[in-house]
Amino acid sequence: MKVILLMAVTADGMIARNSMELIDWTGKGDKKYFVRVTRKAGVMIMGSKTFDTIGKVLPGRKNIVMTRDKTRISRDENLLFTSQTPEEILNDLQTKGFKSAALIGGSIVNTLFMKQNLVDEIHVTIVPRIFGRGLSLFHESLDKLLELIDMEKIDQGYVLLKYRVK
Repeated sequence: MKVILLMAVTADGMIARNSMELIDWTGKGDKKYFVRVTRKAGVMIMGSKTFDTIGKVLPGRKNIVMTRDKTRISRDENLLFTSQTPEEILNDLQTKGFKSAALIGGSIVNTLFMKQNLVDEIHVTIVPRIFGRGLSLFHESLDKLLELIDMEKIDQGYVLLKYRVK
């Protein structure tokens, strides 16, 4: 199963100012790309803070929320709260016929998947903003080699970089 880590970062590498910030600063081109990739995959995996920040189930794709809070349950067929490990989530998705998944954060969930070598590609939009401080793409120190697959300008001042994780 192919896992694509899909994120927008400021020019100084931040994914948000804090863990509860609504990501409304990324631009139209990035939002269109996000919708296209997540709908094509059919499933998005995120942490509970990311889901709470979004505040709703994103339509047209399965929303999987990693959480340790056993009281969180869903009656929506497109929303699943789970305490499963990244490997268990991917195995379940594969048995259900999914071929790829979009990993959409936050930094703790991104780190869990990267540390277990479960991310195949990283697609990151560089947004022409600087926060100075905030949350980075990953929660812990990592040392991973990447290979540039593609880069494109998606809006005025916005650059989309696509990497393969080696």
